[in-house]
Amino acid sequence: MKKYSQEVEVSGHLIDSMILTKIFDKIMNRGGEFEILELTVGKKKKDPSHAKLLVTGKNTKHLEEMLDDIHREGATPKNEKQVKLRKATKNMVMPDDFYSTTNNDTWIFHHHKWIPVENQMMDKCIIVKGDRAFCVPIRDVKKNDSVVVGEIGVKVTPPQRPRDAANIFAFMGSSSSSERPTQHIAKKVAQDIVDIKKKGGKIILVGGPAIVHTGAANSVAELIRGGFIHGILAGNALAVHDIEYATLGTSLGMYVHDATLAKRGHRNHMDTINAVFKAGSISKMVSGGKLKRGIFYECVKKKVPFVLAASIRDDGPLPDVITDVAQAQREYKKVLKDASMVIMVSTMLHSIATGNMLPANVKVVVIDINQPTVTKLMDRGTWQALGIVSDVGAFLPLIAQEVKKLR
Repeated sequence: MKKYSQEVEVSGHLIDSMILTKIFDKIMNRGGEFEILELTVGKKKKDPSHAKLLVTGKNTKHLEEMLDDIHREGATPKNEKQVKLRKATKNMVMPDDFYSTTNNDTWIFHHHKWIPVENQMMDKCIIVKGDRAFCVPIRDVKKNDSVVVGEIGVKVTPPQRPRDAANIFAFMGSSSSSERPTQHIAKKVAQDIVDIKKKGGKIILVGGPAIVHTGAANSVAELIRGGFIHGILAGNALAVHDIEYATLGTSLGMYVHDATLAKRGHRNHMDTINAVFKAGSISKMVSGGKLKRGIFYECVKKKVPFVLAASIRDDGPLPDVITDVAQAQREYKKVLKDASMVIMVSTMLHSIATGNMLPANVKVVVIDINQPTVTKLMDRGTWQALGIVSDVGAFLPLIAQEVKKLR
């Protein structure tokens, strides 16, 4: 074997999911060399393939850089070795060489067997407790926790192309475009929503106030009423504008139905916040008969959980808004647990935050009229997202209409 070389192995649907191609690209982009020592290709579409490669670098550092790159595509050293653990010396302090996670399924070789890492998220660390491993954020690390360090004994499994017929999520990692046939995509998304509900899956909506501004609030309320949305994640603004629209017919003082300005409409925003404080909470506003329609009315009536996370720019904020950002993140994670699909609508910051909490096997649809907002989410790591550049005021009603037809 050459001096600066390492044998690695990778298994799975290497060809049709382009895993092997990605590994080759990573090596070549670093200016390295590879040699295929062994390649067994599955003969049928459900059969996995297996490859053994010799990766060669210019020096030790160069080789380590390439091995780090291809590790995240599923390539691991040939010989199984026990994962390395090191104790945390303080609360919220990880060892210097901690393993930083991806959003792909991850396994560690511990006590002579591969065990799955639970609660998978990107940019976290792995804590081992007995025969179980958990993905946790830095603030949840406790003194003396056993933290995984380095990449020895860690295996990543990238998502693979589904074995069934092609659909809108046939190969996750789609690029965003404003030139796709919008109505066709809306039908496909609606079909996925209906199929997931039939299977008992969980669909979460992450939304911004543009849902209300553009006239799509009624469509979202209809989806919640029909049992197709199982959680809402948002900031103060979506709730305020939704309640303003539901009670006063305006959004930021503009009548949504005809885009005219209401007399003294600039007060409506703060008047709405005051009305919720007077009631005590959104749910009390519903039970008291002061809120009779809208997104959050349907959430209360259908017992759909919602989490509102505060921002420094919020007016009020509403009494339901969580002003401790760490606590808001924890509540987001509770709602996202076991999610099958997440629909992100016109909110860059909440979408990126949510994307960071999701494993790569969750279907993600991100809809925004601004293409950079869509692409930024993908660039931040939520690469499996389907990006739809469209006016949410037109696209969400299309989805609602198609779901209604499919019902």
